[in-house]
Amino acid sequence: MGFLKKLRRIFLYVLLSIFVLGIGFYLYISDKYTVPIMMYHSVDYEYHHVEESANVVKPEYFRQHLEWLKKFKYNVVSVEELVEGIKAGRRFPHNTVVITFDDGYVDNYVYAFPILKEYGFPFQLAICSDMIGKEGFLTWEQVKEMMQRGATVASHSRTHRYLPMLPAADQYDEIANSKKILEEKLGIPIRYFFYPVGGFTDETKKMVKEAGYEAAFTTNRGYDRYNKDVYEIKRIRFGKYKPRLYIFFSKLSGYYNLFRKITPSH
Repeated sequence: MGFLKKLRRIFLYVLLSIFVLGIGFYLYISDKYTVPIMMYHSVDYEYHHVEESANVVKPEYFRQHLEWLKKFKYNVVSVEELVEGIKAGRRFPHNTVVITFDDGYVDNYVYAFPILKEYGFPFQLAICSDMIGKEGFLTWEQVKEMMQRGATVASHSRTHRYLPMLPAADQYDEIANSKKILEEKLGIPIRYFFYPVGGFTDETKKMVKEAGYEAAFTTNRGYDRYNKDVYEIKRIRFGKYKPRLYIFFSKLSGYYNLFRKITPSH
């Protein structure tokens, strides 16, 4: 009897410890939720547009991603709503998500756009102003058509050069003049900047602000894990691999930034 009594006591202590640790972990992460931002590049069957195949997702896999967003009732919001919410200190529901595309590849129009129209989700195009109209990239007419059906447009620089390696004058040209070109061609204000390859420095951020952008987006660069700084908002890459529900949910949990490796901004 004494042994059973001792065993029950140990069991209760273990349960209590698990409960206390669970409460502690919940309190630790409760204010660390960040709205997940899905980062795509190419939606295609080939890898001829980008150096890394990890940046390409097959159209049927992309469709599966959107189907899961719909099935599990995710609230897909625009970049504008996200940025304004961050600035206002808004607490977003934990099923919120944002969809973005980098570089402006023509396959975004050929393969991704029809699927996005079908599901009716808003999305962000981050395009390089000097690449529009070149082989493999969107045309101005395609960009305008996509804008009419849920797309907003941001700058991804003029030529996609890695900004931290450039002289200050060249950095500012990539940042400020891409904004001017896009605004002239599209007739809309360009409010957001997406750092090429996610790279930036404190000086780069300063230039982005001076150029008149209201926010800027990176990958996993910088040290702000919780997207409080609207000039280094982190996004999550979605690549070629066959969708697995547990990976999909882990990336869209809102706590992915808390556990993934964060690298220096430059």
